[in-house]
Amino acid sequence: MTTAAPQGEGSTPAASPLETVTRIASQVARVHADAVDRESRFPVEAIDALKRARMLGLLVPASLGGPEAGLDQVAAMCEALAQHCASTAMVFAMHHIQVACLVRHGLTSPLLRAYLTELNERQLLIASVTSEVGVGGEMRASVTSVEQRDGRFSLDKDATTISYGEHADDLLATARRSPDAPRSDQSMVLLRKGDFTLERTSNWDTLGMRGTCSPGFKVRSTGPAEQVLPVPFADIASQTMVPVSHVLWGGVWLGIAAGAVSRARAFVRQQARAKPGTVPPTASRLAEVHSLLQTMRASVHEVSADAGRRMAAGDPEALSSIGFSLKMNNLKVSASTLVVDIVHRALLICGIQGYKNDSPFSLGRHLRDAHSAALMIGNDRILATNASLLLVLKDD
Repeated sequence: MTTAAPQGEGSTPAASPLETVTRIASQVARVHADAVDRESRFPVEAIDALKRARMLGLLVPASLGGPEAGLDQVAAMCEALAQHCASTAMVFAMHHIQVACLVRHGLTSPLLRAYLTELNERQLLIASVTSEVGVGGEMRASVTSVEQRDGRFSLDKDATTISYGEHADDLLATARRSPDAPRSDQSMVLLRKGDFTLERTSNWDTLGMRGTCSPGFKVRSTGPAEQVLPVPFADIASQTMVPVSHVLWGGVWLGIAAGAVSRARAFVRQQARAKPGTVPPTASRLAEVHSLLQTMRASVHEVSADAGRRMAAGDPEALSSIGFSLKMNNLKVSASTLVVDIVHRALLICGIQGYKNDSPFSLGRHLRDAHSAALMIGNDRILATNASLLLVLKDD
């Protein structure tokens, strides 16, 4: 990230990006979080505030006018947002996953380089179209294909979900490389607003993550052939999309857990104030859950830092290694499991006050959002992949 210019004597230092996002989380996302959840609506206030603060181009390289923030920095911002509104944090995370794919695999294309500059200047929001009817939730398979003719592409896709699709400026979609390509031979394509249409095919009335607004759509698009990324999606997925997803999602789930523990701590403090000189019976439970949160935080931060270093080094072999794949998959499984455990323990501390929706210690939204974690790429699918990888992993 570029270093801020020295401040004049007596001037107030400029806030760091993390400080800015933390302020937006507490002053904007928190205020609207319950309404976003209750109405199952897009967190427009928080996302607009992030756009005004120029937080949607964080990963754009400095050579293209961007801040070129590190992956671990963006993960920390996801954590800060999720402490107050997990839906806002997940939208923020999903957007930056798409930006990372473009930054790491599109810079050889003049058109995509120009797009990244535009994204940073205009603070464009990108959504992902990787799901599809007929593939059983498998991201690495497509039914539809990209057709190219006379320097143009066309793509029609029946997606089971497109998170915040109706609110995004642009889309990144996957499809078979050509009509005669196998299902696993995929390309990733940038779809620009005005060049695609969305026909909604389902609704989004879910247990949690309600503000991500992720119904299904039929997508129809056309555009310049240069908007097809020049790298096979297999490489994009293994080297960027999967590890960045697991890191940023891990940040979101850590934020949910931290927010729940914060409410539990406030509840125990209230009990302590009510009976000065005594230790509330829930204090020991608070110590236990705080220890578990610390374990989760250490894991997420360590893997985020490692992934960031590897990506900054730009070594495809290091990013595609079996050991690194296992580490990223294990982060996803462990973080998605721990977040539910931690929120549940916080609920036991707060008791009926955590169970009530109209209580300042309410944990219903946290618990419902937490249960989405194990379903975003099912943990069973990931563990099956790990089992296969472990069979061929050589001892260190």
